[in-house]
Amino acid sequence: MSALDDQQIAQELKALPGWERRGDEIRRTFSFPDFKAALAFVNRVGGLAEAMNHHPDIDIRYSKVTLALTTHDAGGLSTRDFELAGRIGG
Repeated sequence: MSALDDQQIAQELKALPGWERRGDEIRRTFSFPDFKAALAFVNRVGGLAEAMNHHPDIDIRYSKVTLALTTHDAGGLSTRDFELAGRIGG
């Protein structure tokens, strides 16, 4: 799997509201009413990630969850990152 170029990344991001590029990753912070709801979301994302064998970095701060996606093997962003972000949705 190869990394996407800047133009491809910009095009992919157009289809993913709320996601933003930071260097070689895309990130999004999700807000929930409480910690329990945040954990339920993380568990759902974990299932999606396992199914794709593509795992995000996850930061949980009580009711906020930040996900960061990159393809380490490709040395940057790949179509796998955008596919997982799309499955996670909003």
